[in-house]
Amino acid sequence: MSVEKEGKTTAIVAYFTIVGSLIAFSMNAEPKNEFARFHTRQAFGLHLFFLGFALFLSQWFNEYAWIGLYVCYIVLWGYGFIGALTEKRQSVPILGPYFQKWFTFIQ
Repeated sequence: MSVEKEGKTTAIVAYFTIVGSLIAFSMNAEPKNEFARFHTRQAFGLHLFFLGFALFLSQWFNEYAWIGLYVCYIVLWGYGFIGALTEKRQSVPILGPYFQKWFTFIQ
């Protein structure tokens, strides 16, 4: 069985809210799977990105900025989620490589 097949379930779980990322983090504790680790980092970063900008926008309300945030999040989330479903290790555009570098504590 390939590494991608073994970590697919964990990778998919990671994309379901930030709680799913934390569950995937614990699911991947033993045995460690590189594919699951990759997608857990991507999903965790996307969720933090969304929450961070949502907190910022909650203080500075602009309807168009909220629409832009949701569109950006949904597009990037869909890109990562489809990558996990199709067993591909593809980073989300622009932010993905940074997520891999910043979240090295996710083993």
